[in-house]
Amino acid sequence: MSSSSSSFTSRRNSVRGTRPPSDQCPGRRRSSSCPFLPPGAQTEMFPVSVSHSVFMVTLRFLLAIDLWLSKRLGVCACEGSPWGGIRPLVRLVELSGHVAPWLIGTVYTMVSRHSEAEQEDMLNLALALIVDLLLVRVVKTLVRRRRPAVQNRSDLLSTFFIERYSFPSGHASRAALCARFFLTQLVDTTSMRVLVVGWAALVSLSRLLLARHYVTDVGFGLALGYCQYGLVERLWVTWDCLQKLMFMQVRERINRVSAGLWMVGWKL
Repeated sequence: MSSSSSSFTSRRNSVRGTRPPSDQCPGRRRSSSCPFLPPGAQTEMFPVSVSHSVFMVTLRFLLAIDLWLSKRLGVCACEGSPWGGIRPLVRLVELSGHVAPWLIGTVYTMVSRHSEAEQEDMLNLALALIVDLLLVRVVKTLVRRRRPAVQNRSDLLSTFFIERYSFPSGHASRAALCARFFLTQLVDTTSMRVLVVGWAALVSLSRLLLARHYVTDVGFGLALGYCQYGLVERLWVTWDCLQKLMFMQVRERINRVSAGLWMVGWKL
């Protein structure tokens, strides 16, 4: 028994002696001396991780406030809401900011007017509405933010005309664009200015009262529409320029047709 115990002890000591030191084994110590990371890597990554966490916490806090405020403002989301009695009136205000009546009315006004200045204004307004529609659609496709869950699915118009994505609000963008366009180009009295600004504010508010959008959707839409008018002013299309472009296109088509007829006559 004594000889066997002594042999076991010697084997155990020999095994212990063959093991590497603890400072050379990366799996036994978790310190900054790990060979997979440089010595100053953890100290450099620590401020980045802290700033990233602070940013995420702030963003989540702001989104929570946005969600809470949007729910509180959706008082006309359905007939059973606290202000469900004025829902038809709010929906009428919402319809006044839709793109379809604005495009139809602008094109009709441009065709029916005889003054070149009025036709020029309506032409640029129509182009601005088309640019706004395309830009809002691109941003919605990129962001892909879902609409609020509180919606009245029984509305026939809501089923066909409400889009899937929420950010930004196209009604708010269109209202800000048209309001600034009218205030700069067409409106010259104080009463009309108040009416235009009030209409834009009511259209934007209707999106929140009906729970169609979040508060950030409407805010960004207003800022986007306001900034779009600067692009409209820079790319203003005059009536003479439009006539020249149309004349050049017509002349180019006539030249193509005449060249084709000449080639056919030459082959005959």
